[in-house]
Amino acid sequence: MNSTNITPAPSEHTALTLKQNVEQALTAYFAELDGQHTTELYDLFMQQVEAPLFTCVMQHTQDNQSKAATLLGLNRGTLRKKLKQYDLL
Repeated sequence: MNSTNITPAPSEHTALTLKQNVEQALTAYFAELDGQHTTELYDLFMQQVEAPLFTCVMQHTQDNQSKAATLLGLNRGTLRKKLKQYDLL
């Protein structure tokens, strides 16, 4: 085998933006509904997004609620309420 003919795969990785990921997920969700009626999409979406957001931020800040609240732009009371809501506290 002649190794000079082997071309490495491109190393560029084009990650989707958060907005693109959300649009892609919602498009897939609506496709799966296949015309079925749904309600309370906002609440469903927020639950699906907030829980991993708070989990990742708490991991990033090593469970420091003051740092997490600052990072998120929330006051600590609101953060604690949300952490309890998602059983993260």
